[in-house]
Parts: sequence; structure tokens; C-alpha cells
Amino acid sequence: MTSLDNIGFLGTEDVRQLDLLLQAFLRDTGARLAVVTDRSGRVLTSAGELGDLDPVAFASLVAGDFAASGQLAAQLGETEFASLYHRGPDRSMFLADIGGAAILAILFDERTTLGLVRVKAKALVPRATAVFEQLRARGPLGELVHVEAGWAAEAASEVDRVFRDE
Repeated sequence: MTSLDNIGFLGTEDVRQLDLLLQAFLRDTGARLAVVTDRSGRVLTSAGELGDLDPVAFASLVAGDFAASGQLAAQLGETEFASLYHRGPDRSMFLADIGGAAILAILFDERTTLGLVRVKAKALVPRATAVFEQLRARGPLGELVHVEAGWAAEAASEVDRVFRDE
């Protein structure tokens, strides 16, 4: 697997390609939400129903969860865990590595199954990885998509708030 760290900014065409992939995934699986975050916890794009979910806190926690699982993998002698699954009574979450550059987070409920989500994610991940590989090779397509200034401080504040409220 090629590491795609430090890919820089996405272009509007890159985001459009990812959005089309996510929308098709949701249509094919019946999942509620698909989010692509970078490894530092920034939302790169999403499709589906956000509901009352705070996207800043969610992306930060997804990145932290994936980073922690990497450390657990190392403790077990593995190089990485390519995917994670969390099940709750009403909603579940599936996370998958996208070429070392990003994380795919899928939220789903009883409208679909883990098996279908995993099968369709296995097909989606290489296609999303290709978007990032092309981006690295040629630079962003279209206008740059900039992350709002202060996202890190906002993310830290939201994560603190989430844990304080529990």
C-alpha cells in the first residue's frame, strides 16, 4: 500500500469524484452516512444523513479511533488494522483506511447489514484510493477546497465538550 500522507488540499473535481463514490455506496447499501476524513480529523467530504451528528467532533474522534487501533495493531504484532467495526443497539459504524491518506467512516442501522457494508466498502476503497493517488501525482483538479481556519481548535473544543457531557 502506498502512503499518501501530506497530500495537501483537494480540488473541487477531486471532491466531486469522492462524492459520487459515496453517493453510489449509500444507494447500494442503504447506509445512513458516509464520511471521508483525513488522518488529522478534518472532514474532506460526506454524503447522507448527518442528523444531530456534529461533523467536527465526529471526524476528530474517527481519526483518534483509527490512530489508537494502529497502536493496538502494533502491540499485537500487526502492521495495521485496515478496518474497524463498532456496533451499537441502534447504529453501527464501519471504518476503513483509504490508502494511508484518509479514513472512510460509514454509519448504518437496521436498514442494511455489516456484510453488505463490508463488501461494498471493499470495492469503494480502491476507487477512493485512486482519487488520492491521482491527486498526489498531478495536484488538485479544480479550485482548491480550503478547510476553515481554526478547525483544529474547534475540533479540540468539540471533543472536550463531548467527553464533558457524558
